[in-house]
Amino acid sequence: MTLHAWWLYAFAVFLLSGTPGPNMLHVMTRSVEFGFRRSMAAMAGCMLAITLVLAASAAGLTALLKAIPGAFEVLRYLGVGYLVYLGIKAWRSPASPDHGKGEHVARQSSPAALFRGGFTIAISNPKLLLFAAAFFPQFIDPAQPKVPQFAILVGTFAVIEMLWYCTYALAGGSLSTYLRRPAVKRMFNRVTGSIFVGFGAALLSSRAA
Repeated sequence: MTLHAWWLYAFAVFLLSGTPGPNMLHVMTRSVEFGFRRSMAAMAGCMLAITLVLAASAAGLTALLKAIPGAFEVLRYLGVGYLVYLGIKAWRSPASPDHGKGEHVARQSSPAALFRGGFTIAISNPKLLLFAAAFFPQFIDPAQPKVPQFAILVGTFAVIEMLWYCTYALAGGSLSTYLRRPAVKRMFNRVTGSIFVGFGAALLSSRAA
């Protein structure tokens, strides 16, 4: 891979990763609810899932799933269901800052729970496999060994994605100071819930190529 090709790839990934999506919204809402430091567990879960999916796509999993009738459809419906579930959960989330303190909230905000939530939302998007299968080959030099090139592409994607996670989490931490009023927090919950449902609807209307 030439340095010029890498710069083009890094710039494209920077623009694509910065576009608001389910992962970024999830990281931001976790930062609003539990603070930047705790949201890092959600970031780690998202990042592990994305790295695994990209590596699997590079290893040929996309072609394998395309060869199995209905495989992408099943994954797509599972992803839609989870996004809609998150939307309903956010919509119904309590707006009172004093509501729900105790063991239940402690379990929800534990690093393990936040990690699982981030991992689940990132792994539930089957379009990432198709994206990698279509995007990666444009930056691969067929005359050079492919494994090191895929490693560079996946590693670059992970670093840039994490930078955007931190940016969105910091923005969420700043927003939390304005969300102490129950009316404002209720509106935020309903807006983010609607966006999650919108992401689910967009995934439902999409089709695997």
